[in-house]
Formats: sequence, C-alpha cells, structure tokens
Amino acid sequence: MRDGDSIISPPRLEGRVRVREGRKLGFAEFGPRDGRAMVWLHGTPGARRQIPEAARQAAYEVGVRFIGVDRPGTGLSTSHLYENILDFTPDLEILVDELGVDQFGVIGLSGGGPYALATGAALPDRVKVVGVLGGVAPTRGEDAAPGGLVSLATRLAPLIPPFRVPLGVLLGVLVVGLRPFGHQGLVLYARVSPPGDREVFARPEIQEMFLNDLSETGGRLRAPVDDIILFTRDWGFRLADVPAPVKWWHGDADHIVPLSHGERCVERLPDAELFVRPGESHLGGFAAAEEVLEKLLAAWDRKAVKERAV
Repeated sequence: MRDGDSIISPPRLEGRVRVREGRKLGFAEFGPRDGRAMVWLHGTPGARRQIPEAARQAAYEVGVRFIGVDRPGTGLSTSHLYENILDFTPDLEILVDELGVDQFGVIGLSGGGPYALATGAALPDRVKVVGVLGGVAPTRGEDAAPGGLVSLATRLAPLIPPFRVPLGVLLGVLVVGLRPFGHQGLVLYARVSPPGDREVFARPEIQEMFLNDLSETGGRLRAPVDDIILFTRDWGFRLADVPAPVKWWHGDADHIVPLSHGERCVERLPDAELFVRPGESHLGGFAAAEEVLEKLLAAWDRKAVKERAV
C-alpha cells in the first residue's frame, strides 16, 4: 500500500467535487471502498492527507473508508469564507452524496473539531458518531470556553477580516519557501513543544505525514485564516443541537487548546464522553488512532442497535 521508499500509505483515491456556486472541495480516500465511511476534517493548518499512518493501516483492518476533506482555501479546494461554521455543512453534504455515501461518522482534529460538530448538528439522520481530537470550543454564547490561542484571536477578531487575503498569501509563500527545510522545521518545533508532542514528532511516519500533507496545500493557505475568523464568530448552532454520540480526546498538557475546552463541550453536548490523555499535548490524538476508531465504531454499533429497537 506504500509508494517506493515512503513510510506512509498513499491515498487510494483523490479528487475534487463541485459544490455550491461552482466551487470545489478536494478530498482523499484511504481504506476499503466498501468500508463504513468516516469523514476526517483536518486541523488548522492542514489538508486532506492529515490522517496518521496508524489510522490508514487500521482502516483496512476494521473496514473503514476514510475521506479526508480540504477546507476551502487549501489543497484542491476553492477559497471561500463561510458565513459561519454551520454554513460549511451543505458543501460537505454535496461531497458525500457525490461519493455515494449515505450514513457516516465524522472526526475533527483540533480546528476541524467545530466543523465535525456542525456536521453532526446539520445532518442528524446521516451522522452516526462524532470524534473530536483536541477540539476548539465556541468563543461566543453560552457554550463558550475561555483560554487558548483562540481566545487571543477573539481579541484580534475585528482586525483579521480586512487582511484575510494577504495573510493567506503570506502563509502560502512561507510554506513554499520553507518546503526544502520542512524536516528541520519540524525538529525545531518539536524542541520547543511539550514532552507529549515531542514524542509524537519523534515518530518518522508522523513527520512524513505532516510534510506530505503540507506539500499538498499547493501553496494555498487561506483556510487557516478563515478558520480563525469563523472560530471567533457565532458558529450558527449550539452544542445541544448535536444528537449523535460524541467521543472527545484531549491531552491534559495541551498548550494550544486547553483541556477546559474539551471539558466544557462534553459538559454541554447531549451525548458525549471525554477521554483525557495524561501528559499529552495538542497532538496526542495522533497517538490514539486505533483507540479512536475502536470507540467510534463501537458507539456507531450501539446507536444502530437502539435505532433498530425503536
């Protein structure tokens, strides 16, 4: 399943799907075509290939069809700023329809967490389970949680939209310019990261996944800027609107999104369970790939049993 000397498995299929207003969303598939679909929503920054090798391998073992999705402004996706987080979901629904997917689970990593929760709220009859790895909490309304980098962004929120395009261009230029030094950059970042993240970055397959994923942005990185703008707005839904079972993993030493974000969201969600990763920081979810799949599939099965009994 791997290309040549690569230590990570390549996508089984990649492409773009036309969504609203003629825009396109990029996607990459891993695992068996006939497996249970699990949509993977990358972090901030990231792209469609930000799926750890352990999850790619486990997908074949447990029969999961991973669908990684580029958010607008990165990878193969057309740049677009949504009105709010919920406004992303009609585009995602078009994509899964085009791929022949009816029921599915959704996993959101870090900045992908809000989009995963929004999908669960918008498509309650189709989303069977939601997984969140170190996810961001709302910054507005009764669901809001303070702290972390997003709180800082909230203070800067009025200043960001006018500079959205130049900031995105600048990020893209930096990625292209630093691409030849990507490995050294990851090593430097690991040195200033908490011990938990250093352990994750020490794994060669994780390093290659990040480098491969960033190379697939094509120098287009407006998505992270748009994420920050949308995180600081009202999300367009409430956590109480997510009926599917939610499994949430969070490191207790997370230096980017504090554990309090996970605790607040799990407290507010109708059916949620928190799994604290002792001593791990923001990237701890990558080390829990097999556990994530196991618990999400078990929750999916339990939900199916309850639905048949009704």
